[in-house]
Amino acid sequence: MTYLEWIAPIPTESISCYAQRLSAKITTESPVLIGLSFGGMVAMEIATIIDVKQVILLASAKEDSELPKLYKLIGTLRLHRFIPTSVLKSHHILSNYFFGISLKEDKMMLKQILQETDAKFLSWAISQIVNWKNKTIPNNLIHIHGSKDRIIPIRNVIPTFIIQRAGHFMTITHAKEVETLIQKILLKDLKH
Repeated sequence: MTYLEWIAPIPTESISCYAQRLSAKITTESPVLIGLSFGGMVAMEIATIIDVKQVILLASAKEDSELPKLYKLIGTLRLHRFIPTSVLKSHHILSNYFFGISLKEDKMMLKQILQETDAKFLSWAISQIVNWKNKTIPNNLIHIHGSKDRIIPIRNVIPTFIIQRAGHFMTITHAKEVETLIQKILLKDLKH
């Protein structure tokens, strides 16, 4: 397994150009891509560039129609440009609500993640999310989503597997369940 580190985006770069640059770091032939949240959207873009064995999305969207209409409106009106990154990086009760967390350890982890997120990357990523246009879905796609996700609500999503009572932070709050499911998917794939 190889963890693909984010690279710094070029300020006016599109998600597809970013995916092109990031895909150059993938040396495995026909890899299985696993993408979480925005990383899943980037994985979808990479899957249009290189030959992949499978794409596994976690708490993500496979096409723009799975994102809330509010995000599209924000993108169309370019309202995201007026939200200070300090607000997006700050940890508060609404962050916990939207990420679906209640345990103190999870709140502390989210706070740390938000603090460590690069402000320029965050600003760029939000712009890409609210303006994302994708209709290309690979045949070999597995989509795992939490039933209580408030950032990408399940009502918009057609997942392959649903993690019950899990929010957007499901890889932490329901880690064992997600891990077991991914292992089963990968083991089944290896047998074919």
